[in-house]
Amino acid sequence: MKALTFHAPGDIRHEEVADPQIEDDKDVIVRVEVAGLCGSDLHPYCGRETGLDIGTVMGHEFVGEIVKAGSSVEGLVVGERVVAPFSTNCGECSLCRQGLTSRCEHGQLFGWVERAAGLHGGQAELVRVPYADSSLVRAPVELDAELALFAADILPTGLFSTEMGEVGPEKVVAVVGCGPVGLMAVVSSRLRGAREIFAIDSIAERLRVATGLGAEAIDREETDVVEAILGKTRGRGVDVVLEVVGSAAASRLAIDLVRPGGVIATAGFHTEPQFAFSPGEAYDKNLTYRSGRCPARRFMGEALEILNREEASLSELITHRLPLEKGPEAYRIFEHKLDACIKVVLRP
Repeated sequence: MKALTFHAPGDIRHEEVADPQIEDDKDVIVRVEVAGLCGSDLHPYCGRETGLDIGTVMGHEFVGEIVKAGSSVEGLVVGERVVAPFSTNCGECSLCRQGLTSRCEHGQLFGWVERAAGLHGGQAELVRVPYADSSLVRAPVELDAELALFAADILPTGLFSTEMGEVGPEKVVAVVGCGPVGLMAVVSSRLRGAREIFAIDSIAERLRVATGLGAEAIDREETDVVEAILGKTRGRGVDVVLEVVGSAAASRLAIDLVRPGGVIATAGFHTEPQFAFSPGEAYDKNLTYRSGRCPARRFMGEALEILNREEASLSELITHRLPLEKGPEAYRIFEHKLDACIKVVLRP
């Protein structure tokens, strides 16, 4: 089959690799209809995260059709269209039972193979899915596959960030970063009843979309964000900061914006070695700080319901549709945010 494979930072190749096979009786093989390119894919691509084996098939967002099933698969059948969370989960361990499916004792991340151990990803024609019954969700036939793809990662992560942030009625929220996850955090905050949502970024197209989704956009290149938001909140700051960038600058901005007693919820993956604020600053604000990998599987049912309702407003997040063989170029476009890029969809 053809797939996008990792060879070195900045070096993604479209090449022939071996077809995946059933390795356990709980596995299925999915023929990929659409695959997504995510900000997390850029961590190894840009060299911020190391350890990925040469030849690893990239990608953890995909929708497709089951073409083979192991003998113990009971809830799914060949021919069904499914969407996968970005990590597998057994559904039975103590962590799965408490809803923390992203930390399943037996789970694996799609698109991460290190020292020959791990799971190849979905930016390919075919992908193997372990623990299929507990990991995969049927994609509604009436929902376009491109929109169903949002249920794999970005919308669950937006929902998880609002859960961590305790977003609810009358809360004032700042979303730091308006990439795909940040825009989903805006949608999730609105659906959870936030009174006011500020969306912070520097790319005009992303700010325009954020405005259409219910936020007040603030361009950090043109505005002193802290001064502006403190002015709009009478010097108090926001109740919740949803930080979805994963950088020291974003963390620094978050603590400057949050009010005393407020919450910072970080869905962005950080690769820097230390916090951008001190323990004393956290103490002085009586800060609640929450972070972690989204248990995407737990949120997928809710995400698919939202996508059915909000399809018209969310479809414009997909700015680039490319065949799989254009994958190396897609990575370059996405990394540098060229051509007003927000979300890239790849079709094998």
